[in-house]
Amino acid sequence: MFFVAFIVWCLLDWVPDWQHLIIGVPVSIFVTFMIGDLFITRPHVLIHPSRYWYFFVYYLPMFLWECFKANLDVAYRVLHPQLPICPGIVKVKTKLTTDTALTFLANSITLTPGTMSVDIDKDNGILYIHWIDVKTKDVESATRIIVDRFEKVLKKIFD
Repeated sequence: MFFVAFIVWCLLDWVPDWQHLIIGVPVSIFVTFMIGDLFITRPHVLIHPSRYWYFFVYYLPMFLWECFKANLDVAYRVLHPQLPICPGIVKVKTKLTTDTALTFLANSITLTPGTMSVDIDKDNGILYIHWIDVKTKDVESATRIIVDRFEKVLKKIFD
């Protein structure tokens, strides 16, 4: 976390002189001390390069593609108001267990237009999702449609 904070400090510093870099070290230490445990509870996970590979090669392109498709779907619904929609909240299950993985899954769902994560029940592995066009109320079917595409890759990255 210290290195991330220090790199951000250096990137935000428009004048890279020694005085700013010296001040950046204690500021980065302070930031690491104050919020370091909020982001990384299992730092040994960051060592494995295969996790970065899955993130950049599999997750990001898949997320961008799903986001693109969802944008087209929502734009189509906006341009054709007679298109019936059936908004509602559905319950989906997940096998992800870590806070980071659940956060990435919830954010991936929320950032995809037409869906939004409402609540997470971590103990039971359940997410509540607001869906612009509910196709099914069955938990397994909704999980297959909404969650499965992200969950497989996020499990390899974070669990």
